[in-house]
Amino acid sequence: MDLRIWSIPLKLRDPWTIATDLAGDGTGSADVSESVFVELAGGGVIGLGEAAPSDRYDESCAGVREFLKRVDPGRLSFEDVGGSMAYLESLSAGEAAAKAAVNIALLDGASRMAGDSLSRFLGLGFEEGRHVTSFSIGIDSPGNIERKVREAETFPILKLKLGSPSDRENFQALRNAAPGKPVRVDGNEAWETKEKALENIEWLAEDGNVQFVEQPMHADAPNGDLAWLKERSPLPLMGDESYHTRADLARCLERYHAVNVKLVKAGGVTGARQALEAARDAGLTTMIGCMIESSVLISAAAHLAELADHLDIDGNLLISDDPYEGVVSEGGVLSFAAARERTGLQVRERNGS
Repeated sequence: MDLRIWSIPLKLRDPWTIATDLAGDGTGSADVSESVFVELAGGGVIGLGEAAPSDRYDESCAGVREFLKRVDPGRLSFEDVGGSMAYLESLSAGEAAAKAAVNIALLDGASRMAGDSLSRFLGLGFEEGRHVTSFSIGIDSPGNIERKVREAETFPILKLKLGSPSDRENFQALRNAAPGKPVRVDGNEAWETKEKALENIEWLAEDGNVQFVEQPMHADAPNGDLAWLKERSPLPLMGDESYHTRADLARCLERYHAVNVKLVKAGGVTGARQALEAARDAGLTTMIGCMIESSVLISAAAHLAELADHLDIDGNLLISDDPYEGVVSEGGVLSFAAARERTGLQVRERNGS
């Protein structure tokens, strides 16, 4: 097996800001988001993967590359994905984004060898016409938010990032452009006390068309605060930063009605599937989410769509120079019907032969 590693800066269509950037935990508004790509080649088959690390989880592209350089590709196999992942775990704890890239490449190669799409290879399938993603609007000025919402008119569901002093003005800007449209709200850990969080959620509930509130408080909020909030909230609460893998299930059951699973948090398709199935079995509502990503990671996530009640996999729609093509979104409806690749991730280089 041969392993190739390279990075690509992904240019955003609009500057991207979330609450953690405003709180000083990030780097401010971003114009570019870098991804690290991996290619595994063996037995005449090539598998592709992507890492989109987040400094929220103390990960970086430099760290991803350093970890991947330690990987012995001779210990990886398309025919033994489980054993390959066990080897990666033996190298280091954590490193979820880097392991996600390798896991996705392994499964891309394995399903290509089997002559199946990844969803069929996993025994899930993908029902065309059924899976709808929301479209995300970052923190911005009310004027820019109104413009972005109008540009996203064809999307039936929006997701608005809150957590700034202008939350109410920003939400009103969205409503000016899209009265009555279903909206998901993401606080990105911004509301510091349970009382403030409840006040904001009660205000949002008055709108009548907010589906749920994602991560209203910090994942490490004092014990009992999120359970207190869950008991009183008039809207469903969804854990994101609180839920990485199925190991986080017990504490999330106490705090949330739903969880957001991202491949880069879970260590890839394998970990994300486990996290989704564990949550569903426990009675939680599930969503598959994303970071700013290319169509490699977004397509990998889409192959798990049958396990999710909601989808928020629009990271490739927020960039202007996606180097790959795979799953497409027409008015929010995800589809592989026009994909030129029929096996694996169903992804290929854009403008590739």
